[in-house]
Amino acid sequence: MKKIHPTAIISEDAKIADNVEIGPYTVIGPDVEIGEGTKIGPHCIFEYCTVGKNNLFTGAAYVGMPPQDWSYKNEHKRFIMGDNNVIRENVTLHRGAHSDVTTMGSSCMLMANSHIGHDCKVGDNVIMVNCASAAGHVEIGDKAIISGLAGIHQFTRIGKFAMISGGGMANQDIIPYVTAQGDRAKPVALNIVGLKRNGFSPDSIKAIKYVFKTLFFRNLRLEDALARLYGENLPKEAVDILDFCKNSKRGIARPRSGISVED
Repeated sequence: MKKIHPTAIISEDAKIADNVEIGPYTVIGPDVEIGEGTKIGPHCIFEYCTVGKNNLFTGAAYVGMPPQDWSYKNEHKRFIMGDNNVIRENVTLHRGAHSDVTTMGSSCMLMANSHIGHDCKVGDNVIMVNCASAAGHVEIGDKAIISGLAGIHQFTRIGKFAMISGGGMANQDIIPYVTAQGDRAKPVALNIVGLKRNGFSPDSIKAIKYVFKTLFFRNLRLEDALARLYGENLPKEAVDILDFCKNSKRGIARPRSGISVED
């Protein structure tokens, strides 16, 4: 049974599944689909979006809002998210501008005041801490963590299992499995703790370390390092780094001099 507060405003064409709860003063606008078991708190606005099952919006979230892009001319675009996400207060999730959709996966947590801009692609199990922001066309891989007050420049990619430290500003692609920090964020270490917590084997971690060293600490051009590494028999987790680098358009953020990686 739906639980809709009498002060909520629901568009006639909205599709609201069973067991959905909608709090006071929330507005569900046109072309909205809400999956079963989702709970929406007070003072939210939903437009042109598809929301999966069992999501939680604590309040004052803005979902499927028009993109902050001067070129957008009211075209019919969407925001699509999966299941089991937690969206905290004052989060803003914008629909597409140049592509048809902005997408977010499942089991993510977006903390207060975080933002996903137009045309972004956000994976599963992503955490964005308070006031973290992804500009338009950003891609964030599975299980990445974007710490508080961190910003990601448009078209930048953040690899899976990567972590951007608090206040970091990423304007080049951050490869998978690293911790990056600083203004114009650079990798400072491998996210070894995160890899172990997620069940990566010692052999996989060793291969990831080897790829990291070869890419950045052997005085090789990136293209030469990739060619050498592609010729070796590496596990998939390590090859994922190579594929990420190969597909980069903004360039790969390289570690600053002076850091080291343990064997």
